[in-house]
Amino acid sequence: MAFDIDMIKKVYSQMVERVDSAREVVGKPLTLSEKILYNHLWDGKATTAFTRGKDYVDFAPDRIALQDATAQMALLQFMQAGKSKVAVPTTTHCDHLIQAKNGASSDLQSALNTSNEVFNFLESVSNKYGLGFWKPGAGIIHQVVLENYAFPGGMMIGTDSHTVNAGGLGMVAIGVGGADAVDVMAGMAWELKFPKLIGVKLTGKLSGWTAPKDVILKVAGIVSAKGGTGAIVEYFGPGAISMSCTGKGTICNMGAEIGATTSTFGYDESMERYLRATDRNDVADAANEVKDYLTGDAEVYANPEQYFDQVIEIDLSKLGPLLNGPFTPDLSTEAGLDMTKAANANDWPLKVEWGLIGSCTNSSYEDLSRASSIAQQALDKGLKMKSELGINPGSEKVRYTADRDGILGIFEKLDAKIFTNACGPCIGQWARYDDPKNAPKNSIIHSFNRNFAKRADGNPNTHAFVASPELVAAIAISGRLDFNPMKDKLINENGEEVLLDEPTGWELPPKGFEVKDDGFLAPEDDGSHVKISVNETSERLQLLEPFTPIGNDISGAKLLIKAFGKCTTDHISMAGPWLRYRGHLDNISNNCLIGAVNAYGKKTNFVKNQLTGKFGGVPDTARAYKAAGIKTIVVGDHNYGEGSSREHAAMEPRHLGVVAVLVKSFARIHETNLKKQGMLGLIFSNEADYDLIQEDDTFNFIDMNEFSPGKPLKIEVVHAGGSKDVIVANHTYNQSQIDWYNEGSALNLIKKENA
Repeated sequence: MAFDIDMIKKVYSQMVERVDSAREVVGKPLTLSEKILYNHLWDGKATTAFTRGKDYVDFAPDRIALQDATAQMALLQFMQAGKSKVAVPTTTHCDHLIQAKNGASSDLQSALNTSNEVFNFLESVSNKYGLGFWKPGAGIIHQVVLENYAFPGGMMIGTDSHTVNAGGLGMVAIGVGGADAVDVMAGMAWELKFPKLIGVKLTGKLSGWTAPKDVILKVAGIVSAKGGTGAIVEYFGPGAISMSCTGKGTICNMGAEIGATTSTFGYDESMERYLRATDRNDVADAANEVKDYLTGDAEVYANPEQYFDQVIEIDLSKLGPLLNGPFTPDLSTEAGLDMTKAANANDWPLKVEWGLIGSCTNSSYEDLSRASSIAQQALDKGLKMKSELGINPGSEKVRYTADRDGILGIFEKLDAKIFTNACGPCIGQWARYDDPKNAPKNSIIHSFNRNFAKRADGNPNTHAFVASPELVAAIAISGRLDFNPMKDKLINENGEEVLLDEPTGWELPPKGFEVKDDGFLAPEDDGSHVKISVNETSERLQLLEPFTPIGNDISGAKLLIKAFGKCTTDHISMAGPWLRYRGHLDNISNNCLIGAVNAYGKKTNFVKNQLTGKFGGVPDTARAYKAAGIKTIVVGDHNYGEGSSREHAAMEPRHLGVVAVLVKSFARIHETNLKKQGMLGLIFSNEADYDLIQEDDTFNFIDMNEFSPGKPLKIEVVHAGGSKDVIVANHTYNQSQIDWYNEGSALNLIKKENA
């Protein structure tokens, strides 16, 4: 039986009336995304039609998911909110703090030894406040959610940008910062700008070497890494229906790489099959009763141009296997000759050192079975692996079942490393090098979602390419980035030329899923007696102190750094070894913006201290300004803060005295995170003004006393020689968000209202 079945049935029981009402208010047929959004309005039935991309709307999500790296700060904040129990079903998943090195059992034990303090904290807080807890080794949050909690037509938020994976089961699932999650856990509405809608019509059918991963790699190449910002991507058409549920999850998962709010598919038979295979017949039965409301209206899909803001059409029958990268997830290259040309033109290493299969994007039973069919051919045809191979199963249920069915054994015969059911290399938790900063130039290929520089192994010279699990397996066998398994032959141990056959696999395990211990711990009904202690000398955990309001008098603020080019949350607050400090704001602030490239000198972690004229690291310089009582400003380029949902990228600058971040454009989650922490997230009205900012600049905010929705702010920029420029900064703050600013943070306002 499903978790929280009564909640799910309640969502369905109100859906018919609410969707019918919304359709009447809007005055036209509805997409699936609109049905889910209007069914989850905080105020109940729709009384007005919201304008996409403009209106801020309050929603009531059904559930929340937290992963251990972000859960620490989210739960530390929730502890300050004055509540005895979470208001909606919430789970904590321990998947980020496990480093991949030697293999599953060794790595898991090492994680338990080094992070036991954090795991115990998360378990006790979960037990006290009514959260379900998934132990280390239980699996990757998004695969576990898909197997246990996702349901068609639901709305969930999660403190990880790949929460969107649950769209594979027909949800509107959105990655948020911890402060957003705290709002909902505390029983408050969750605010979101009503998204625009991108429709992707899939025709034809996948076959041969082409996989669901290639669909989103193609979409990323079309839309770009920021083209989906502020939009929900809704997939439909015969090609969508023909795909498996976990394949749909893969596509939705990587929608985060185009900046999309989320992605989703309409309810169909593949979702029903997956629900029943994962012991959720009750959810499937309930969904079938309202199935017409769990997909877009027929008129929408028949004439998508009339109902979506943008429509993309992809013929799956004509789609071939793709590799995206390096250093960005939206650079698509077809396997084979096109990759040869691109690699030679750009000096990408053609020799592939590692192939990695897994992560929250591609770690299902189907993914492992299709990749294993390629691995089996290496054994049968006398081929030796030319690259090393690593496998991260998505959950203990997947791992146990795949092991039972001999799938993992195939990989092990090729000397593959089976890592823990955890994120591992995908999020930088990979002990590949002793000295990653000085590691050699090389190429790897993986089935993950992100491939920013230094993302997987900390080596800025690692060229990471994203592909489907089956293509990863084939390229790892060949050892060449430009290997085309559809055409290129390999030489086996007997000197014979062999061609790999097309991959095969199972959508679901033929003998059903099986697991002995899935790793779940239910909370006590009454956790009021549970004691939570944080050692004052701990380097891993630190209780929070409320932020002080910045106020309207911002003058004499100094430029901390002018970030040049791409500045993701990985640049602002790195993961990898820094994950150990995710529960200690002061310690983790020592990584603040150390990966951002300073526009002056084009170096990282090397900025000028205007007080001394000397150069130093960003955190040290920020602390020096803060000690002197001087506020600071960060300036950035386009899509600032893309990538992970980690709110540390907002909390760290706030902690170190940054009052405003002024950029050409923001990634959605990061902009919200800045607002939640009581900071100013501002956008150049004229992008060219970015070029006016100089290394020794001082900033005076002229009209902060008039800070109000829709009104730009004027900033006087005083240069070192005494000359001045006045620039105009736009913002997207509504009155509620201005209230957060005035109180010092959204959490401060929650505490005030609870009091």
